[in-house]
Amino acid sequence: MTGPEQRGGIMTFDILRDAFSGRRILVTGHTGFKGAWLCEMLLALGARPHGLALPPPTDPALHDVLDLGRRMTATIGDIRDPAVVAEAFETARPEVVFHLAAQPIVRASYDDPAGTYAANVMGTLYVMEAMRRHGTPAGVMITTDKVYRNPETGAAFREGDELGGKDPYSASKACAELVIRSHREAFFAQMDAAGSAGPLVASVRAGNIIGGGDWAADRIVPDFARAVLGRGEAIRVRSPHAVRPWQQVMEPLTGYMMAGARLLAGDREVADAFNFGPDDADAVPVADLLERCRRRAGRGEIDIAPSSGKPEAGLLRLDSARARSVLGWAPRFDLDAAVAGTIDWYAAFYDGGDAATITRDQIAAYMAAWTAVPERVTAAGGQG
Repeated sequence: MTGPEQRGGIMTFDILRDAFSGRRILVTGHTGFKGAWLCEMLLALGARPHGLALPPPTDPALHDVLDLGRRMTATIGDIRDPAVVAEAFETARPEVVFHLAAQPIVRASYDDPAGTYAANVMGTLYVMEAMRRHGTPAGVMITTDKVYRNPETGAAFREGDELGGKDPYSASKACAELVIRSHREAFFAQMDAAGSAGPLVASVRAGNIIGGGDWAADRIVPDFARAVLGRGEAIRVRSPHAVRPWQQVMEPLTGYMMAGARLLAGDREVADAFNFGPDDADAVPVADLLERCRRRAGRGEIDIAPSSGKPEAGLLRLDSARARSVLGWAPRFDLDAAVAGTIDWYAAFYDGGDAATITRDQIAAYMAAWTAVPERVTAAGGQG
């Protein structure tokens, strides 16, 4: 199906601006890395985002670099507290929800499995319940590519594949997917059948995200930036041969917004699950990604560290054919372009540059690339 937001098969941010300008939007997890990028993109589109999250989880934090605390309203509190979630909905009165709040780190989930399940499962449930009580028209629930049961055969996962997860983080996100599907079928569909406009909800699953402003622990690019660009030290790597689908942070966020715009317009076809992953050529081992980072930075040593003993998947790929065919989404940057923008961002930050302006410039360039050209953007800045 080709929706009204496509022109010649190419999504334009002019149409997203038409969809979101002036709209009340709740972004949970707005103080995190992806949440801060999403809020900056929504602000660029003229939206009125309201955040719900704990204080920024790192210092520094992209939320603070962008001064989002002054530029948008927010409810600061724990997604695991239903009263906090209710307060955010009552304050924001959202027309669409982007639910990103989570405990997002695999290794941290081994240290606190109960907290991980509480945030990722019960937090999702509280958001869905608040949507039901408030009659929120649309919601995009962000989970992860790790929701699938992964036998590591090399096959790319499709949305209908079996859910699973060996570690508590992955399993908690698979459980969240079940909550989303259950509420969609048990409650929201019944509201529609009763003649009221029940919420339309999509769940979205993305690969490993890179981009400037991520300082989370145990993520390979932030580790590189801290060690090599921040301290002038070697980066220690645990799993150099693990293959991941790497993509620039604006790629899946654009897909989430495309889904949200369609849901807001009442498109029931989009009330389902979607994968957002890069082209197959951009699913590469950790060592390959680090070599690209090193080349772009012009420096950096790599030190192979002993395994932590906490298992993570060695091979993970996504099939994004459904997002391409239903939403008209496609990745715009190849991996070298994604790495170039990311490393340039961190280099400027650690050299004392204006990281907020760099972020907004990168958003403007990305939006222009989507609007103007069908070809992919390469590290050299052209189309390839």
